[in-house]
Amino acid sequence: MWPKNKVLRSALKTFLIFLLIVGLLLGLFIWRIKVPTPKLESTKTVESYKRVKVGENHYRVGNCWLRKNKHGIWEMYLEGAPYERGLIYGVLAKELMEKQEVHFVGQIREMIPSSAFLQVLKGFVGWFNRDIYKYIPEENQQEIYGVSQSFSDQFNYIGPKYYRILNYHAAHDIGHALTDLNMVGCTSFAVNHSLSKDSTLLIARNFDFYMGDAFAEDKLIVFMNPDKGYKFASYAWAGLTGVVSGMNEKGITVTLNASKSDIPFAAKEPISILAREILQYAGTIQEAHRIAAKSETFVSESLLIGSAADDKAVIIEKSPQKMDVYESGKDYLVCANHYQGNAFINDSVNINNIRDTDSKSRFDRMNQLMARAYPMDVQQAAEILRDKKGVDDKFIGYGNAKSLNQLIAHHGILFKPAQKELWISTPPYQLGEFIGYNLSDVFSDHGNFQPVDSLTIGSDPFLGTADYKKFEAFKSVRQKITKYVMLDAPLTLTPQAEKEFIANNAGSYLPYFYLGEYHRKNSDFRKAINYYEQALKREVPSANEHKSILAKIEDCKNNRR
Repeated sequence: MWPKNKVLRSALKTFLIFLLIVGLLLGLFIWRIKVPTPKLESTKTVESYKRVKVGENHYRVGNCWLRKNKHGIWEMYLEGAPYERGLIYGVLAKELMEKQEVHFVGQIREMIPSSAFLQVLKGFVGWFNRDIYKYIPEENQQEIYGVSQSFSDQFNYIGPKYYRILNYHAAHDIGHALTDLNMVGCTSFAVNHSLSKDSTLLIARNFDFYMGDAFAEDKLIVFMNPDKGYKFASYAWAGLTGVVSGMNEKGITVTLNASKSDIPFAAKEPISILAREILQYAGTIQEAHRIAAKSETFVSESLLIGSAADDKAVIIEKSPQKMDVYESGKDYLVCANHYQGNAFINDSVNINNIRDTDSKSRFDRMNQLMARAYPMDVQQAAEILRDKKGVDDKFIGYGNAKSLNQLIAHHGILFKPAQKELWISTPPYQLGEFIGYNLSDVFSDHGNFQPVDSLTIGSDPFLGTADYKKFEAFKSVRQKITKYVMLDAPLTLTPQAEKEFIANNAGSYLPYFYLGEYHRKNSDFRKAINYYEQALKREVPSANEHKSILAKIEDCKNNRR
């Protein structure tokens, strides 16, 4: 019944019209982001397959299998058509995928503690990625859809399973889209001919993708024998069918290095799917270039491509607007997070990236260490990936973004394309043993193989030092401070605890920075300013970080007035 009061009646009508408009917009939004099911050529479902337990942490579905090796790394062998191998992937790795999603969502909640903002973010990502399926090849859509059928129901409130996994494949790219986080701040290099111990191509990289320690617990190497294209190996985590580090049977290698991006307005092909296309369908650099050229991506990325057939490595530098192929013209190649090709060298975004971030420092340090190691073998390459110092051997504390080894890496990886050999790091970070595989042996009998013990590279001696134990203690307190600042988790640090925190990463700016954050949260602005100023007296990794700390100091001063 309408109220008699005209003002109330008018207000109620306005409110109802508002609700109607919101309802229509919401309906349009939900309709607009609905992702269609890909065309499937099979009627099989997860119920069509039975997972057989072969032994502890060892499962099989037909010729396909999943097992955990003695180093704690999960290994998977898959074969068949896209949708069906996707279904089998999900059946084999159901628990692993659920665990990864739990950790991924948990880390997002730590990074963005506000429920209201999470809803806004969810809406933004949904809208941003509304057409993402249009840029993913049909084969990959079918495989991803098959995998998604084994996703957990507990996160259906975020979105349908297939929709969620599509978004997860673009997680790295979305990080660029939202704040240009560069969560993947990797460094990679290649040496060949006179600079390689056996005169053949050697490639190495650190994958510095960090979504929390828990997310990196269960690493997975997949040996894929597809019904079309080349067989290949890819090292990442359960649920990712794209590629961040991998090599195929032809000796093509692909690794990703994020670069600075302008803010895009809509999603295109996730970079990990492009890398997967190259690995599955390229046998030469020219073929890799052709695949990359036809792909529309929405972030800027460097793809270091190694090729046994071409006996060299190049960097495909790609942005949403243009692409270049960079060759050093020498027997070595170095890649950080900035561009080197003529197409980008004078771009203001690239110039600012070199000036304001830690990319150039890691690039210079890599060149410095490589020059000392020629001619290089895989042992020396691993040691370079594990280096924790700054340029000119300066000790800048542990965990500094100017270091090649920031003690956050999801993994390190080495390739010898001519020999079809690769080495993957075992935890923690890239400090554990590097275990070796020969792809020719792997695919000779449905993946019934073992890692080649004779190829194993020993763990970093740093693991047995007091400094490593101190760093782990430092990291534990740092995480508590972060949760206190971001999530209001209870925390009280005594003066003695603060001294120990600093001592556990002596020489680093990080303890001072985090203690500044702690006291700023406590509204003790005098102490916060003091710690921030102490941080600035140490090696801060970038001009951007330096500016950020200065802004925090200014904010504290304003709050003291």
